[in-house]
Amino acid sequence: MRATLIESLGLGAIGAAIATGFAGAADQVIQVGPEFVFAAALVGGANGLVAGWRRTYAWRCSDGVIAFVLDSSWALLTTSAGLFANGVAALQRDPGYLAELSERQNHQVFRRGFMPRSGYAITLGNVIGGVGDTNSVRRRKLVTDHEAVHVWQARWFGPAYVGLYAGWTLVGAAAGVVWWLLRRRSVPLIQVVETTAYYLNPFEWWAYSRHGHWPPSGKVADMGWRRPCCRPLAEVRGSRLEPAGPVAR
Repeated sequence: MRATLIESLGLGAIGAAIATGFAGAADQVIQVGPEFVFAAALVGGANGLVAGWRRTYAWRCSDGVIAFVLDSSWALLTTSAGLFANGVAALQRDPGYLAELSERQNHQVFRRGFMPRSGYAITLGNVIGGVGDTNSVRRRKLVTDHEAVHVWQARWFGPAYVGLYAGWTLVGAAAGVVWWLLRRRSVPLIQVVETTAYYLNPFEWWAYSRHGHWPPSGKVADMGWRRPCCRPLAEVRGSRLEPAGPVAR
């Protein structure tokens, strides 16, 4: 308990300092104003406090350090969304926080938490909600091989992630309606729109490919990307565990 409290307070202070420095640098370039700097410090500090208390970041590898620094700087916008998801979970009687899928994993996972659509997991910043029953291998893999990919996408792309994801969704939905009107009336409109707005979103293509589920069952078969964009994470992990060949003498 004492070590956890020290980590929480320490990360709160460090997170606020990193966020202040990042926002201050941004203010020098684009003049975001002191209000933004103050808000950034609050987000960085709050994330550090929560993540430290839950022992979120994996300090024994570089990924943990990178995740914390990005969450406290470049990815502050999505980190604030993660704090919102944590706030929603805090208001629930039993949000179902899953320590075994969260501690030292660089993200926080809830069975319920923020869950706009029942039965569907959703990732906001470094918080994954709505994962349901993780006793099944399938649902645990959804967390580790799909939703965790979205966590890192948000970190790497920072504020652009929100605009790019939302922009594709809106434009993709409109394109799906036009496509259906011109060519695909034999397929339900909602399936065509879901394909163009959601499944063909490059961020989802990336995540489903890493999950080893491309093409997904809900996608219209002959629309868009036909092959995965990258190797499944399970395959990558397997190749790392393969024993090395004999050493030549």
